[in-house]
Amino acid sequence: MSKFHELINRNTPTLVDFSANWCEPCRKMPPILNEVKAELGDSVNIIKVDVQKDKKAAHKYEITNIPTLLLFKNGKVIWRKSGVTGAREISNAVKKRS
Repeated sequence: MSKFHELINRNTPTLVDFSANWCEPCRKMPPILNEVKAELGDSVNIIKVDVQKDKKAAHKYEITNIPTLLLFKNGKVIWRKSGVTGAREISNAVKKRS
């Protein structure tokens, strides 16, 4: 969990994909997030959190639906979206809040 806290507390935005292996919609997110990373490069960190393995983080950030994306900057949630989300919407959200 300390690596998680280190990443979300950076000045560089960190996008966290809260998901689970058994979740069919969650399986659609990796290629979308790869596209976002390819476009934005080092201007964003992207990590995945399995809600079943890290129940504390899921509870702390009130993750009730998956997939849920949270964008952090300096330890604060600056954007949140649940459900499968397109690369353009995600990229725009990061760019607006960087």
